[in-house]
Amino acid sequence: MVLRNGGRAAIAAGALGGGFLLLLGLGTYAASGLPQGAAGGGSHVSLATGTVPAAYQSLIQQAGSSTCPQVTPPLLAAQLYQESGFNPTAVSNVGAQGISQIMPDTWKQYADPGWTNPWDPSQAIPMAARIDCAYARDVASVPGDPQANMLAAYNAGTDAVLRNRGIPPYSETQNYVQSILSLARSFTAVTTPVAISPQANGAIYFAQTKLGIPYEWGGTGLDGRFDCSGLTWAAFHSVGIELPRVANDQWYSGQHPSRDQLRPGDLVFFATDLSDPRSIHHVGIYVGGGYMIDAPHTGAEIRYDAIDRSDYIGATRVTPDGAAALPTRAADGTITGGSALDGKGGSSLASASASPSP
Repeated sequence: MVLRNGGRAAIAAGALGGGFLLLLGLGTYAASGLPQGAAGGGSHVSLATGTVPAAYQSLIQQAGSSTCPQVTPPLLAAQLYQESGFNPTAVSNVGAQGISQIMPDTWKQYADPGWTNPWDPSQAIPMAARIDCAYARDVASVPGDPQANMLAAYNAGTDAVLRNRGIPPYSETQNYVQSILSLARSFTAVTTPVAISPQANGAIYFAQTKLGIPYEWGGTGLDGRFDCSGLTWAAFHSVGIELPRVANDQWYSGQHPSRDQLRPGDLVFFATDLSDPRSIHHVGIYVGGGYMIDAPHTGAEIRYDAIDRSDYIGATRVTPDGAAALPTRAADGTITGGSALDGKGGSSLASASASPSP
């Protein structure tokens, strides 16, 4: 998270094919408005179920609800995910530590007596909110969106925000602010219907053309075969949306409709631990009627499968902005999309390795 020193820098087979497309073609599923103020201030803004590991949910909800108006639980969750992937043992290549990625000197500057352990999420999560709020106070006189200015100060330093009277003209900082505000929507509990994805038909069509192709672990279509997240990646790539490669990152590429709000084109996810999104192991594309198209496992073919099973954790309605806001991972699973405070355009966090889902 905070890496700078000084200056407060700072988603029976044959019968489904025509049915769900007919529903889409008739416009049965009308678009509805997105929730407003997904990243806006106020303790009433709650985390969406299943978006953060259960061990950290109450910590994030509490710190994001009570520290200052500019910090909300979804925004704080978005920062933690962007910076460390909720990994409490993460270390950056410049020495930032823990789930919040705070430099040792910055920790000392803001810590209460007894707050001595940046590796302890019970200390590091409220510390992250505290530092954010300090930045918010420092740039309170700057016109514009207070949250955006706070995030800009967090990334580029308060001096740059004050000098520019708003978000500095640095592409890194502008991208960081946009990414966190967009990503916060994926962590926000849905209180109104989620708009239908205009790319849904195209993604489903692509997946339909792959029915019957044998599963291949690690496949993204380069040799004509796919694994589960390779199929979803390729389906949305075909309509111009670039998803992350692995399922538990694709989970954050949009808002999370409830089971009764599912619409064709949503990504549906399955996990070994329904309280921890890091345990997501499978993803498919919902086609309606309780079915998805998926690449199930070695020895199987791409097919229609029912989604109502014990390991169903939820769904994501993919959006271009949601996908673009996600951090990227290197080949070793390292997240490389956090605040770029090492002077080289990005922090490199030693987070848990991520591999293609089965």
